[in-house]
Amino acid sequence: MKILLNVVGCIAVVLAILGVFLPLLPTTPFLLLASACFMRGSDRMHRWLRNHPIFGEYLRNFEDKRALPKRAKIVSMVLLWPSMLYSVYLVKPVLLKGMLLAIAVGVTIMILRMKTLDVTDTSQDTE
Repeated sequence: MKILLNVVGCIAVVLAILGVFLPLLPTTPFLLLASACFMRGSDRMHRWLRNHPIFGEYLRNFEDKRALPKRAKIVSMVLLWPSMLYSVYLVKPVLLKGMLLAIAVGVTIMILRMKTLDVTDTSQDTE
């Protein structure tokens, strides 16, 4: 089972990296999936991900503090809504349009309900 979790975690990391460059592929859900898989599959991989120079701080803030920096919230909304509205415009089935809008609303609610991280909080809680 641990091997399967580690394989899924590695695939999720690759998808998270791709999500940085591809606007319709989300980074955060794959990053959280990878962290959850590594937490149960490999302490070493979980430590690596939490201490990663690019993803580590973001992941620690999300997991430990349940908070996002204000900039991350703004960037998320600025990227989420235009890409979702464009997708809604492109797809034909009304049900799919509704599903896309429901996802966008759900993600928006989740992001806005999270605490906003104080940028003066520079504590680096590494493992």
